[in-house]
Amino acid sequence: MNVYWVFQASNVQFDPLHNICCVYDEKLPKYALTNQHLVFESHIERFCKNSKYDDESKTITSIVSLDGKDKPIIITEQLVREVLDFPDDENSPKKFPERMVKGFMLRMGYSGPLNNANYLKACFLKPYKFFIHSIVHALSHRKGGYDVMRDYQMNMVTTLVLNKKYNFSKIVFHCMKENIISKSKTWIYPRFVQMILDHAYPDLEKDENNDLLALFHIDNETLKVLARYHKNHPESTTKKFFFWFYHG
Repeated sequence: MNVYWVFQASNVQFDPLHNICCVYDEKLPKYALTNQHLVFESHIERFCKNSKYDDESKTITSIVSLDGKDKPIIITEQLVREVLDFPDDENSPKKFPERMVKGFMLRMGYSGPLNNANYLKACFLKPYKFFIHSIVHALSHRKGGYDVMRDYQMNMVTTLVLNKKYNFSKIVFHCMKENIISKSKTWIYPRFVQMILDHAYPDLEKDENNDLLALFHIDNETLKVLARYHKNHPESTTKKFFFWFYHG
């Protein structure tokens, strides 16, 4: 069941399973995946309520409150890249050839249909199932339906396992932009937004007792749940050699 918290003040939805971090492996060298940044409800609400996108300058603008005064925040794709420490650049690819990605999925022991619009997380072998779960919850724009993946999410998995370049920054910025210009806004990427706000204004007031936004981060208990397979999608009996080409 998808869990949503609705905040009437901003008339948007927040999912505590979206944009969470992976705390079960603190040595994983991916800052955007593992940084357990504190997120504050009033900061995210203010940002979302006042956010705008300018197509000419390709910027997202909003405001923060500092010492009782409104201050501007301007977000670009490059700022996303800088703050979240994504190892990409503006020329990094946004998509790999479909044949390459689907072939890679088969190497990971994928047992589901390859010609559907979405792919099932449950159809992968356990080690990849854990990792894909982390990608879908931490880096993608999904705010529900976490058992399925779209093409761009499989591209994310492919690049991280094979140690290839991929434009994470452009994807995150694009999803933020699409959320702003849509008619039904949600609190997208709250952890990333808070990291960007704190980067621009380190002295923002933070009330940890009354203003924290609870994110349900991935931990060892999550792994125990993921270790179980559903009767409709049992664990594959296919034996695959586990491979991982990430070098840090």
